[in-house]
Amino acid sequence: MRPYIVINGKDSRSIEGLLICSTPSIRKPLKRSNIEEIDGVDGDIITILGYSAYDKSFDIGLTKDYDIDEVIEYFNTSGTVIFSNEPDKYYNFTLLEAIDFEKLIRFKTATVTMHVQPFKYSAIESERKFTFKDTEGSFKIKNSGNIESKPLITLEGSGAINLYLNGVEVLAVQLDTSSSSIAIDVNSMNAYSPTSGAFLNRYVIGDYNALMLKVGQNTIAFTGNVTNISIKHYSRWI
Repeated sequence: MRPYIVINGKDSRSIEGLLICSTPSIRKPLKRSNIEEIDGVDGDIITILGYSAYDKSFDIGLTKDYDIDEVIEYFNTSGTVIFSNEPDKYYNFTLLEAIDFEKLIRFKTATVTMHVQPFKYSAIESERKFTFKDTEGSFKIKNSGNIESKPLITLEGSGAINLYLNGVEVLAVQLDTSSSSIAIDVNSMNAYSPTSGAFLNRYVIGDYNALMLKVGQNTIAFTGNVTNISIKHYSRWI
């Protein structure tokens, strides 16, 4: 099967005359670090600052009956991309470098460079939803990746709610006394209304990063008036 990519859900094989000639290699992102040398101390002190975004490059080509405007439109975007050598994962990307479409028209080949964020996510995992009737409950969720994940959790309920991860209280949430909902995005460290998008950080007490899911099985529990909890982005890879 020839290589292909999927940008924001649209398969490159649906673009008339577009060929994906190669897919980028699978590699681990670089770690950002701070190295400090102290007089009188052997060696140095290394502080890990996180993982770096990086570039993925691949070659594209044209066959007969191509529509260059359709090809340009296909690549004139940012968002998510799936490569055929990793069909079950997606990356978040931005196109920062120009594509030489004149070269593509003349020589029927060009190079595309995508700037991707360091983590990749499951393209096949679905959002999990749980319904509750009591004032306390729990559910298990598995991070199938190879590094801690930062999920998006949506709560529906009312009043004071306490969230626990693997037996440890991590967040306290205060919703309206009437039925309401709040989305907690651990990755962006923000809370907001799922309907209006308005920020609701003032209703959350605690460190969002404490809600990171370890690799493998995790237990999320609550006390308070919660009717529904949904969770996605619960697996993550480097």
